[in-house]
Order: sequence, then structure tokens, then C-alpha cells
Amino acid sequence: MLKSRVLSYLVARYGRMRRAMTLGVRVAAFDAEGRVLLVRHGYAPGWHLPGGAVDPGESAHEAAIRELVEETGVVAGDDVVLHGLHFNPGFGGRDHVATFVTRAVRIGPEPPPNREIAERRWCRVDDLPEDVTPATRRRLLEIVGAGAGAGRW
Repeated sequence: MLKSRVLSYLVARYGRMRRAMTLGVRVAAFDAEGRVLLVRHGYAPGWHLPGGAVDPGESAHEAAIRELVEETGVVAGDDVVLHGLHFNPGFGGRDHVATFVTRAVRIGPEPPPNREIAERRWCRVDDLPEDVTPATRRRLLEIVGAGAGAGRW
């Protein structure tokens, strides 16, 4: 926990010094039963949507597809759409998160557990784990039409 806080602080501090905006992606991937895929990171508490940073030279759309496969082994279909772009004030004051949705997924072999992703789980949106992050819960409720949209992560 302390290690993740220190790392988050250092990344945010570096971003502020560079005055750079950062962009990350998250993917709400739904299976044929309407369940959404969540991940538990090895370095941060709670359940999250799969995702990560957009690499230089990569579009947010490309990053979403790549991160989904890397973290979960799930391959997005041709229906990947942008749900929203949200400001993340808790990560250096310049971070934004693009959330994508896909419902036509192909489930490939699950990557072995590693330091980044400790666990993966398919969940119904109306039965999310207690420790799902507040931002993840908000995005999922927006996506299924049970919550109002917000501009902040």
C-alpha cells in the first residue's frame, strides 16, 4: 500500500514538473451474459476496470484494446466505443481517463498472475464486489443507464 502511494506521488510529481497532461484508458468489457470484467491490481486496493496508460504514438482506442488483452487475455470485438472522457484530479491534477465499452468479446487464455494484475473476475453490474472503486462503480452505472454522467473520474 505504501509502495503504491509513493509511486503514485512520484508519477504525479513528475507530471506536474513537466506540466504534461496524462491520458489513461479503462475498458468495460461485457460477456454474452451481461457480466463485466474487473481486475484487482497487485499495487492498489479494490476492483477496477482493466486499463492503463496510452503509449506514445498510440490512440486511446488502440490503447484500450491492447490493455484489455494484456491484462485479461480478453480480445475486444469490433464494437469498441468511447463512453466518456473524465478528469482524474487525484492523479497529479492533469490526468484524464477515457472509458471504452465493448460487448462483443472473445475470451482467450487468461494471462498468468503477475505483479500488475493479481486477479480477474466477471461480475454482474447489480452485484459488484464491495470493494469496487467508487469511480469504477460510477462508470458502470452510467454505462447501464442507472447513473448520471459526471466529468470527473
